[in-house]
Amino acid sequence: MELLQLVYFQKVAKLEHMTNAAKELRIAQPALSKTIARLEEDLGVPLFDRHHRQIKLNAMGKAFLSKVETALTALEEGRREVADLAGLERGSIHLATTTLHRLSKPIGAFREMYPDVHFRITQVSPVDLPKMPQLLDQGEIDFCFTAASLDTDGIQEEPVLTAEVYLAVPAHHRLADRQSLFLREVAEDSFVEYKVGHPLRKTNADILQKAGIRPNIVCEIEEPAALTSLVQAGLGVAFVPRCSSDEPLPFPVLKIDDFPCERSYSIAWKEKRYLSLAARTFQEFLVAYFAKSASY
Repeated sequence: MELLQLVYFQKVAKLEHMTNAAKELRIAQPALSKTIARLEEDLGVPLFDRHHRQIKLNAMGKAFLSKVETALTALEEGRREVADLAGLERGSIHLATTTLHRLSKPIGAFREMYPDVHFRITQVSPVDLPKMPQLLDQGEIDFCFTAASLDTDGIQEEPVLTAEVYLAVPAHHRLADRQSLFLREVAEDSFVEYKVGHPLRKTNADILQKAGIRPNIVCEIEEPAALTSLVQAGLGVAFVPRCSSDEPLPFPVLKIDDFPCERSYSIAWKEKRYLSLAARTFQEFLVAYFAKSASY
């Protein structure tokens, strides 16, 4: 059994499509088919059910895939551990986030200090937040950065940034010249809100429920940029998190006087997985960066 066989098998098992797997691996499809057939011959069992040109991972294949992923993850961790001996300059950091705009500045500041550290960033749709623990489990990423807790055993989370939640109103709104408000004052207003399933939808719903308000939601969006555009267009009011270092918004934002409204952003990682020197350095940098930003 060869390492290359295991790498090829993992790709085919995930895609369950020989031609697409061959394209991603950049090898000829017949060569890939022979490699998988030779692996099955070595194991003495079929790993896929085949029907015409379609393949599907069978029960034995699923059991073997679990062990293969564990082995490949361990080898990758070993490679990174050895690379650490060469120093931080040759490191890499893999992370996934639902809120990329919060990370762009600290990443830029970190790369000014360590220009040879390589980043690989995966932007995850907020509705796909439940997939983040799986990315950590499989060793595909070092960290997650999110505004909603993953709440998963074996995953450590550290809050690094707290933002106060304000109510954004259009420029010509009747309360636009105010500095703050009680939420009952907008109980009849139209709200721009995130889609059902978005983690921030629940956060906002908790605020409204606590204030005793059933909002009139006129538009549901996925991205903060869409929320900004729609409030600016006068479609409705919306909750927005703000930090002291944030750029000004093109419309008024009012402090909520009912009770403290905050949103916490955390970095999460797999407790028992090795973190490279570059990843550990970035983690410490991120905590210090946001702490410094909050003091301004």
